[in-house]
Amino acid sequence: MSIELENKQGLIAGNGQLPVHLAKNAKENGFEVIAISLSDDNKKELRKYCSKVYDFAPGEVQKIKDTLCNEGIKQLTFIGKVSKSLVVKRPKFDSLAVEFLKQAKRLNDDAIMLFLVDELAKIGITVLDQTIFIKNLMVPRGVLGKIQPTEAQLSDVEYGYKIAKEMGNLDIGQSVVIKDRMIMAIEAIEGTDKCIKRGCKLGKKDAIVVKVAKPQQDKRFDIPAFGLNTLKMMNKYNAKLIAVEANETILVDQKKTIEYADKNNIVVMAV
Repeated sequence: MSIELENKQGLIAGNGQLPVHLAKNAKENGFEVIAISLSDDNKKELRKYCSKVYDFAPGEVQKIKDTLCNEGIKQLTFIGKVSKSLVVKRPKFDSLAVEFLKQAKRLNDDAIMLFLVDELAKIGITVLDQTIFIKNLMVPRGVLGKIQPTEAQLSDVEYGYKIAKEMGNLDIGQSVVIKDRMIMAIEAIEGTDKCIKRGCKLGKKDAIVVKVAKPQQDKRFDIPAFGLNTLKMMNKYNAKLIAVEANETILVDQKKTIEYADKNNIVVMAV
């Protein structure tokens, strides 16, 4: 079912370049964007495309709610990684966040985000599908560059895909590193890039990376994404293939990423 979009859109921005891409695309399509920045790494670029950028820690839930309410926001998008590690880096918790922490049975990423979604719904704010403003960044099925996978690599991809789906089902992480049908690393709180580093150090050379959506992926948050930085990490530690889930994964800076992959003999594929 399609949704009628408000001209004024809210953005809760986590780590990385995805919030910047979303804000840019929204502005170019005539929307005004009000951003709540939870991270310091993209704040400067967000200001180029947002009419206002507020700076809060993830645990300042009441301030976030009050600001969005005062700005008259009715719809917003979460984009960029907002994980437990970001919460740890900016440990400011207001009474609303503390109450949630006391009552929460689990502190996985989905639980944290669903709490925020519920709190926003109480003040009439709808959280949108992350892909509405960035559908052009979704990865199509197939090999994206010039480098083709070997039969052995495809066998590892098939195995890694199954394992990654199981890990996603448990809400542990979305990525695994494999070599010769052996799991070298499973993504946890550290994120994809550090998982790659850890797994490739164990695999020594020619490991592969598989990244998938969770089996019950909530498209309002945490859609899997990768980009040039991921491939640079792979190249540094001699990983030779990344396989992602087709039409469920965001690729940032696709042209630069594929050019880098071809230059460094890395297979990039979506299955």
